[in-house]
Amino acid sequence: MSGAARDPAPAAARAAGDLRRLIRDVPDFPRKGVVFKDITPLLLDPAGLAECVRLMAERSHRPEAVVAIESRGFVFGTALALHWAVPLVPARKFGKLPGETVREVYSLEYGEDTIEIHRDALGRGQRVAVVDDLLATGGTAGAVARLVEQLGARVESLLFVIELRGLGGRERLAPRRVEALIDDSVAGERP
Repeated sequence: MSGAARDPAPAAARAAGDLRRLIRDVPDFPRKGVVFKDITPLLLDPAGLAECVRLMAERSHRPEAVVAIESRGFVFGTALALHWAVPLVPARKFGKLPGETVREVYSLEYGEDTIEIHRDALGRGQRVAVVDDLLATGGTAGAVARLVEQLGARVESLLFVIELRGLGGRERLAPRRVEALIDDSVAGERP
């Protein structure tokens, strides 16, 4: 082999493709017409889960904190916080965190929801990675990013295992950096 540097992009794309086989499609869950992306097979595969975390970590500079979105985001956020040896900040549904919090109300296709984080969890100027398993419309992730910014911290990246293209999530999170390992499409879209 020559001493020339090799482009890591093809290997990363191949690895992400391997992870896709560990995501199970569950039609008509939680309601008719929805195809749920089940990460359970990924969680049951220690090598696959470790590879997923490694690939997510490669997509971002080391932050000063990880903000993980309830609940599946806790799995990946915890692993990334340990990988980077940085604090983990949980973003939870309204009423689930004790003490003083800041909260953000955001729209869902069927109404509104509220998410919150502890008021003292982040410092001014602190660099943050926001983590969840899936990016769809971007409502929850956008609300969490606004909370981070409200506390004076900076969203360095938003990291996801799966992105559902065609639902506008990436666009709603712009101009923030969005990274997803697996691009999937919704009806009528192609990744």
